[in-house]
Parts: sequence; structure tokens; C-alpha cells
Amino acid sequence: MHPKLFSQVLIRNARNGSLSLSRFYYTNRSNKATLYSRISPLGDPGTSVVPELDEWVQKGKRVRVGELQRIIHDLRKRKRFSQALEMVDFDQKLANGSGIISGQQWNLPIIFCFVNALLLQISEWMNKKGVCIFSPTEHAVQLDLIGRVHGFASAESYFNNLKEQDKTEKTYGALLNCYVRQRQTDKSLSHLQKMKEIGFASSPLTYNDIMCLYVNLGQHEKVPDVLAEMKENKVAPDNFSYRICMNSYGVRSDLEGMEKVLKEMESQPHIVMDWNTYTVAANIYIKAGLANKATNALKKSEERLDKKDATAYNQLISLHASLGNKEEVLRLWDLLKSACKRCINKDYIITLDSLVRLGELEEAQKVLEEWQSSENCYDFRVPNSLIVGYAEKGQCEKAETLLENLVEKGRMTTPNSWGIVAAKYLEKDETQKALDCIKAALSHCPGKVWKPNPRVTASILSWLGDKCSVEEVEAFVDSLRTVVPVNRHMYHALLKAHIRDGRAINALLDGMKAEKIDEDEETKNILAMRQNSA
Repeated sequence: MHPKLFSQVLIRNARNGSLSLSRFYYTNRSNKATLYSRISPLGDPGTSVVPELDEWVQKGKRVRVGELQRIIHDLRKRKRFSQALEMVDFDQKLANGSGIISGQQWNLPIIFCFVNALLLQISEWMNKKGVCIFSPTEHAVQLDLIGRVHGFASAESYFNNLKEQDKTEKTYGALLNCYVRQRQTDKSLSHLQKMKEIGFASSPLTYNDIMCLYVNLGQHEKVPDVLAEMKENKVAPDNFSYRICMNSYGVRSDLEGMEKVLKEMESQPHIVMDWNTYTVAANIYIKAGLANKATNALKKSEERLDKKDATAYNQLISLHASLGNKEEVLRLWDLLKSACKRCINKDYIITLDSLVRLGELEEAQKVLEEWQSSENCYDFRVPNSLIVGYAEKGQCEKAETLLENLVEKGRMTTPNSWGIVAAKYLEKDETQKALDCIKAALSHCPGKVWKPNPRVTASILSWLGDKCSVEEVEAFVDSLRTVVPVNRHMYHALLKAHIRDGRAINALLDGMKAEKIDEDEETKNILAMRQNSA
């Protein structure tokens, strides 16, 4: 994993609560409809959940607190912040008496979660009339959601309208996070200064936000200065503070600086060394080509992981794959399966990707078969790992067969995967098979926003113009025009097919002029075919 990408993962893990022990399995063993089963499949983050919520309540069905917790947690975990915000509004609507609530009557908890840990908390409504009184913590969560959905300006407005007693370290911190997320340097630093002045900058989280800002801006050289400022201001760095600083040195290939920070971290009595820190070090060593040091760091990481922490296993599997350690990947995969109650789709995806990177496609096929026999909900990303792996290794037939099997079972595929296989067929000069794959992409994935590789379609169109009938060329061009604008390659294919078949081409030439496609040298060469055949 590239150090810059790794730093982004560090930040995302901290924000999205990678330390949370709860794992959600997108399965439904019974056929009984639940509110979660209605909301969770709405995968597009822009899709409103309000119609589903309204319909659920209108049917007189109960809304269970536990399920609301699960939905909110799931939506935020999967970055469906707009839908999570709608769920907060839904809570308020129910509290005003428009729904049937299981549990204590007129005592619906509000679901909220801390930004760092994503652990959902519950706050009771304050009176029987259902008036919801937000605490500063709940305001902070609401502010964070508004910032994610509507931007920092809306979050800023929400903050400014808060009562003074609600402007606490939590709400100040939430607004700082909004500024940082949108890379507002001046606002972030100005807000930090204000927090210092009123005594709200005593937490490492505040300084971690500023370090994240510099990472997001690519100004990694400024990160160690923030760590130094923390210590000067008597704010003890936490694990994340040290990790992001270590990675800032790694991005700049400063191994000495990284090791110095790691050594300091290990010497701090308030720090409990965790698996994550040593994976950061291992990743930096891998990029530097220091396999032995990376392996030692991974050993230290494994010694410190929670035996039921699938996230840790996934990280180790991926890094060992980067080192080419097939045996370690398979060993850790077996440990993950035995340690965790159930493997979720993410576990399968990471292991499949790792095995594919190692070129171990037979082992990857076994893992895919395990997934197919599980009760996990369908996720195309799982088989797609192996589909792309087969294609990259030139085993296009196996990749195409996997795609065809999914289609036969009524499963969703993506046009991009068909396009990848088509490109690999072209590299093997099997244009007919490439054409079949592009046709499949267009027919099996209607309505998808997809742009096929221009080089692939240009090669196929040229071949069609040379080999196929006018009707075949026209049919393909008509299909292709549903996803890309008409272009010179389409007209050239049509011209060649018409000329070979002795048909008139005046209408095609007029069409080119109407589309403002000028004749180039290739056009002239194609038109010369007509004279040669006369």
C-alpha cells in the first residue's frame, strides 16, 4: 500500500471507528421483513430513505430502538451520511407522535455516535410531549452530519445558532473536524486558536485533526511540528498522534525519523502499543524494500492483536501479500475464520485481492467457493476480485465464465468488469470475444453510468467495419451510442461496411458533417476503397 494511501486509511479508520468491536453481517436468515432489511439495500448514498420510513410507519409497524441503532451505525459506517441524517429527522418525527414505538411509550431514545469511536449512544426524550432536547454531545453529532451532507458553511451556521451552554469542547471539535474534512486551512487554524484561548484544546483529538489537515493537503513535513506543539502545550499524544506522525516520515522516506517516533512511543508509560502501530511501520518498511524489518514489525503487530479483531487480520493479510508471503496469508486467513464468529464480505474481498496479487488463483478460487456457500448477502466486489485476477493473468475465458455464471443466476455485474475482460481479449487478438464482452456490458448493465475504454471500442469498431455486415455494425453502433457520443470511429466502421457491401454512403457523409466530424487521412483512405472497388 502506498504511504500516502496508507495515511488516508489511518485517518478514515480513526474517523469511522475501526476500533469498534461490532461487525455487521448483511444477511437475513429469515424471510421476515424488518426495517433494517428495507433500508440497508438502498446502497446509493443519494437515495432517500424517507419513503421507506414513512411507509413502514403508515403500515402501523413497530420501530425498535435496537434496530434504529443498527441502521444509524450501518449508514454512517458505509458513508451514507445523508441517509443517516434522515434517520435523525425520522427519530424526531416519531417522537412527535407519528409512529408506533416499541419499548417505553413517549420515551424514544435519540441515536447518536461519537465521531472517533462511532459508538452509538442513547439519550431519552425529556418529556411525554416528545420534545427532544439535544445535549452538547448530540449537537456535536448533528453538526458533524450536517457538515458531511451540506458542507462546512451549513455546519458553521448550525454552530453559530447554538446556545452558549451548548458551545462546548465537543461542538467546537465537531466544527473543527468539518473544516479539516474540507481542507479549510485558514478556518481550521483560526478555530484552533480560538479553542486554545477558551481552554478547549486540551485533547489530543484537536491536534490530531490539524495533523490530518496537513496530511490531506500533502504537507507531511508540518505534521511533526504539530506533535511537538502538543507536547509543549502539555497535551499527551495518543496512539493515533504517533501513528500519523510516523506515517508522515514514511511518506517522505525518512526511516530514521519514523523509527525515532516509534521508539519514543514505545517508551511512553501512558501508551499501550497496539497492532495498528506496527502495521504502519511494516508498511513503511515494505515501501523501502526492507522485507526483514517489515516482517519483524508484522510479528509484533500479530502479538498485540485481539484474537477476534478481523480488521487486524485483514491488515496483516494484505501486508504479508505485499511481501509475497503466501503461507502467511493462508495461515492468517485460517486464523481469521476460526477466531471470528462469521466472515463478512470485506474479509473475503481482502483475502481474495491478496491471493490474486500473489498470483495464487487456485487458492483464490477456493476462497470464492467458501463465500458462495456462506449466507452473506451478494456483493459483486467479492467475485470481481477473481474476475479481474483471471483477466490480468490472461485467463479471459475463466473470467468471462464467472461473469456469465453470475448473470445466469440473476446476479448484478458491472460493465467495467466486462470491459476489462474485453481489453484482455483484444491483447490476445480475439476481437470477436472482446465484442461479445462489450455487448454483454451494454445489455446486462443498462442505465449504468459507464464509459467504455475508447481504445477498446475503436479497435472493435475497426474490426467490425472490416469483417462484419452493415446490420451488425449498425446494431453495435446503436448500442454504443447509449453510453458514448457518436464519434469518428463509429462513422468509419459504418463507411467501411457500407462500401464493402456496395451501399450508398452519402447519408453517412452528411451525418459526419452534421456532427462536425471532419474528414481525416483515415477517412480519405476509406473513401478510396470505394474507387478501388468500382
